[in-house]
Amino acid sequence: MTPRQAHCQPHRQARWQARRQRGAALLLLVAVLGLGAASLLISAFGRKTGEAERQQRTLDTLAQAREALLGFAAVNGRLPRPAASALDGRERAADCADDAACSGFLPWVALGVAGSDAWGKLLRYSVTPEMARAPIVSFSAVANRVVLERDARGEFAYVAGQALCDVSVECLPVVLFSQGKNHYGTAASGVTQINTARGNLDEAANDRASRSFIARPATDNAALPGGAFDDMLTWITLPTLYQRMRAARNLP
Repeated sequence: MTPRQAHCQPHRQARWQARRQRGAALLLLVAVLGLGAASLLISAFGRKTGEAERQQRTLDTLAQAREALLGFAAVNGRLPRPAASALDGRERAADCADDAACSGFLPWVALGVAGSDAWGKLLRYSVTPEMARAPIVSFSAVANRVVLERDARGEFAYVAGQALCDVSVECLPVVLFSQGKNHYGTAASGVTQINTARGNLDEAANDRASRSFIARPATDNAALPGGAFDDMLTWITLPTLYQRMRAARNLP
């Protein structure tokens, strides 16, 4: 090694060490940024997944309640009346005087099922008064619940039932639903959730309905006809109800 080479060697080593340190720092910065981005993605995905899981649990709860209603009718020859109150899941003692009296909360104790959805809100329940009295006389009883949706123009159209319900053209015996995560609803503690949205007319209609209900895809878009909406509905058709009751030999 020449004297010149010996003189330059420490400088080359110093430059190499500096480049190595800068490279390590850059790798560390990339790793930190990557972890931060991954954390944000995991957090967002976790929130989305958690909400999807709550929706699925609510759908499962509604399905179990629907099956329990069919089982109750098969055994008792009628559907149950609504719950006695938000804190009492037994069915009301008195027969329903009208449609409004036969609309309220699912009688979860009488059915032996969960009474609230995945957001802790009580499930809503509305039954045709004639279908909550035994015996149901199939050749004269008229189911009168209906479900509507909105078409592409925002106009209402019937999903189940029609404007005039009679023996020859039946509507639904029962409708049950969750009021979803937002806006309306009553907690299992009995506390009513205040509606903080504006323009959610369809949710407001379901909240006070006793005969006609609205089913729509969930949306946060308040500009759509009917406004924001996250209610989740299900129902039982009259043929399904009668088939289950006939199989149990409990339908005159």
